[in-house]
Amino acid sequence: MSYGEPAAGAVESGPPGGGASSERLSLGVAARLSRYLQVLTQAKKMGKETISSQELSDYTHVNSTQIRRDLSGFGKFGKRGVGYNVEALVSQIRKILRTAGQHNIALIGAGHLGKAIASSEIFADHGFRVVAIFDNDRAKVGSQVGAQAVRHIADLRQVVEDEDIVVGVLAVPNQAAQGLADELVDAGVKIIFNYSESLLDVPPEVTVHTSSPAVDLLYALYFYLT
Repeated sequence: MSYGEPAAGAVESGPPGGGASSERLSLGVAARLSRYLQVLTQAKKMGKETISSQELSDYTHVNSTQIRRDLSGFGKFGKRGVGYNVEALVSQIRKILRTAGQHNIALIGAGHLGKAIASSEIFADHGFRVVAIFDNDRAKVGSQVGAQAVRHIADLRQVVEDEDIVVGVLAVPNQAAQGLADELVDAGVKIIFNYSESLLDVPPEVTVHTSSPAVDLLYALYFYLT
């Protein structure tokens, strides 16, 4: 069985709510800052130099007053009548979220979804780099996906150690997800992005983010209907 054909989806940024903390962010603040960063990163790529809290609100659907409150909790970033400097705010939010450095990713699954993830800039834009791709299909091992040659899953533990990998991305069928999650955990990975529909059972010190197009659509439909 190959790890190549799960359902595709988009990563959910997290639930709203909560307040700022000088030591550890609440889930709500961290989620909103991540949403601001996503918009700011795209604005930077489009050549936009400044952005207002209202523009951020339009793109994130977070109230502009909440945006100003979130950002003011960490210092003075914007100027009245001018807005926020996009590049400076990207840098500051990355520092706040502690993602200013480079973080290495192991991608499991070299099928259609895995190839799409490997060729996408979505992770690279935020300082994450896919440094290894794995599959258990011998026919795919050695083939080139993006900048990486596909490795056999048997090499996972050694590569995670050698490449200092902290994040694993599962682009695999539902029935393979739990077993692969177990292997990632055993190898020392602490964060798993799960693109399957499987509910993963992992130790409490491991964080799992499950992506589901159905959940994303239900979330969007709820706000459309209300």
